[in-house]
Amino acid sequence: MVLAEKGVSCEVVYPDPARIQEDLLDLNPYGSVPTLVDRDLVLYDGRIILEYLDERFPHPPLMPVDPASRARFRIAMLRMERDWYALIAAIDAPGEKTRPALLKQLLASLLQTQPLFANPPYFLGQDFSLVDVTMAPLLWRLPHCGIELTPQAAALRDYAERLFQRPAFARSLSPQESAMRPLSP
Repeated sequence: MVLAEKGVSCEVVYPDPARIQEDLLDLNPYGSVPTLVDRDLVLYDGRIILEYLDERFPHPPLMPVDPASRARFRIAMLRMERDWYALIAAIDAPGEKTRPALLKQLLASLLQTQPLFANPPYFLGQDFSLVDVTMAPLLWRLPHCGIELTPQAAALRDYAERLFQRPAFARSLSPQESAMRPLSP
């Protein structure tokens, strides 16, 4: 999504999730995705990749200029990763017996964020940022996980729709993500 926001073309390769490809292991000792190759540089942590791309292609900027705001954005992204994405991973784990409880926990946690979406158009303010880039895939996957945002989550639902309406969002969906649900016109 960052590359699409910045108008940078790239080649995207989707590895077979059933087996780790040797080419990927040659680049990344963990065999994990995403993995970014930019000339002689190889990066393989999502947050590091996001920040690198924002610095490498500075326009439009997706992080604030001042250090305190940048730190707040980094904390927000870390919390999303550890709190919400960890729950999504547990929900999607094969044979997960506590799936209903995890879904309930994720929804409750998301609903607690409602005040953050009451006024500003984006997660932490007026400008689209890496925090929004981090949040968009999670919100996109909610119906696939069995979570529908009810009227009590109107601010969060409206925020999600603003993200999904960005042209860069549609361009960034993988074939698997596109199949999860239709994009609203």
